[in-house]
Amino acid sequence: MTSELSGRRALVTGGASGIGRAVAVALAGAGADVAITHLSHDPEPVLTEIRDAGSKGFAFQVDTRHSWDVDHAVGDAAQALGGGIDVLVNNVGGIIERRTVPELDDAAWHAVLELNLTTAFYATRAALCTMPDGGRIITISAQAARSGGGTGLVAYTTAKAALEGFTRALAREVGSRRITVNAVAPGFVTGTPLHALHTPEPAQRAAVAGSAVGRAGTPDDVAAAVVYLAGDAAGFVTGATLDVNGGAWFS
Repeated sequence: MTSELSGRRALVTGGASGIGRAVAVALAGAGADVAITHLSHDPEPVLTEIRDAGSKGFAFQVDTRHSWDVDHAVGDAAQALGGGIDVLVNNVGGIIERRTVPELDDAAWHAVLELNLTTAFYATRAALCTMPDGGRIITISAQAARSGGGTGLVAYTTAKAALEGFTRALAREVGSRRITVNAVAPGFVTGTPLHALHTPEPAQRAAVAGSAVGRAGTPDDVAAAVVYLAGDAAGFVTGATLDVNGGAWFS
């Protein structure tokens, strides 16, 4: 087992399913102790995997759309992890539903931006209060942020594009503390609630056909990129978006 992140303390939002779960387990496998937030998914399976990897694991139920809940959960996570957070992974997000712009009322627009953009701001703001110099902030974006996504995804694509701007601006703001801030932009990834619920099978087949490597991605593919960005080898990488899409889109 590699221990490149030994002694690091990580928090993964939305870490009980899909990409978040794979990220939490991969960070633990690399030696980090890991806390996750969850809302509706059972956290026990991922906590078992974290602990089986030899790391400490903690879970906190929180609605990350509420800043007061996030402040408390991040504080509790930092305390459980031993007094701080070295690595924050902003993973919470989702499409909610596909709506074209004429169908996109105010409430639906704000709901998508709140889930995909505001939650990352809340978690980052809280984590920076307990993050030591040299920390890592990694946000899960999406290929759609630059490719434009598909029909009915204007709000989702806008939120993910805004996350990449947030990443660049924050990288400049905290760079003097040697904190790096990066994003990972997955393409079509199987084994996630997002595509299972919102991407029809013909679109999934088309995504695979359009990939240079001829396959769909997996949550583990994304997790490997996160582990790299969390480690010392990525200390000179900041303000960047790392594409993990099998060559389906070249930025």
